[in-house]
Amino acid sequence: MQQSPPRAAIRGSTFVRLLARLGEVDAGQPGGSLPDRLSQWLSWTQSIALSSALDGKVAPLDEPPQGETPNDALLAGARAALVEAITDEQAWSRARSRAIARAGAVEGDPDHKVDYSALRERYLLMQRSIQGTTGKLRGELRDHLAMASPELARLAEVDGVMEGALSPREQRLLGGVPALLETRFEKARKAAEEGAGTTGIWLDLFIREMQDILLAELDVRFQPLEGLLAALHGS
Repeated sequence: MQQSPPRAAIRGSTFVRLLARLGEVDAGQPGGSLPDRLSQWLSWTQSIALSSALDGKVAPLDEPPQGETPNDALLAGARAALVEAITDEQAWSRARSRAIARAGAVEGDPDHKVDYSALRERYLLMQRSIQGTTGKLRGELRDHLAMASPELARLAEVDGVMEGALSPREQRLLGGVPALLETRFEKARKAAEEGAGTTGIWLDLFIREMQDILLAELDVRFQPLEGLLAALHGS
């Protein structure tokens, strides 16, 4: 694969724009206030759980959380490791070679002979790594918040309820990205087959786009962690 230029920082709004571009829809501002949208997302049982977390008594942890207290360095290290894995050119090069081999081709054949499945597998592997790492860190942050003060224990309880309530919607959204990417892949592959100006570079550009979307997802998943850590630092 060709050397890629350094990436600019990717924020959450970029993730929305990238998904909108994949789906070929307008990424305008959502209508309605946040409470109105939440009321559409939460079931009545989830609403009751959220109300209890906001107003009820928070049960203390049975025992102190294990491990070191999460800090900026810990989160930065976890993020850096994931960024390195997402942008690992050798790993993507191996996925690229598998994609060519599965299409019954070899390096040097016309570059439209590529099977998307190998690239999807790499993408899904990275998604699982992001989810696993951020989920573990989020739980650890909540455990430490629960021991810090009654107010922060309530924040941890609310965050746990919100994560449980919104995770299914989040998983449906993120789980649909590989299918959107496949549609984009097929359009780019067909354009290469027809010689529409992308021959020789289209696959590297597509892989770069996959990486950018993963980096944007990483940013979105780290935002709750950064908020919880800021609250813990302020205790």
